[in-house]
Amino acid sequence: MPDARAELSSLASALSELTRRVGSLAEQAEAAHDDELSVELFACERALRGAGRRLERLTHPRGRGGNR
Repeated sequence: MPDARAELSSLASALSELTRRVGSLAEQAEAAHDDELSVELFACERALRGAGRRLERLTHPRGRGGNR
C-alpha cells in the first residue's frame, strides 16, 4: 500500500506543523497568564502529539503483526 503510506506521511508532516503552532500558542497563553486557555491548548498539543505518533507508526511499521 505505498500510495497510502505516502499520503499518511504527508498528513504526518502537516500534523507536526499544526502541533508546533498549537504548542506555540499555548506557551504564549501561559506567558500572558491566561491559565484557562493555556491548559486547554496544552491538552490539544498532547492529543496532537499522540495522533502524530500513531501516524508515524503507520508510515514506518516496525514489522508485521505488531502494528496495532
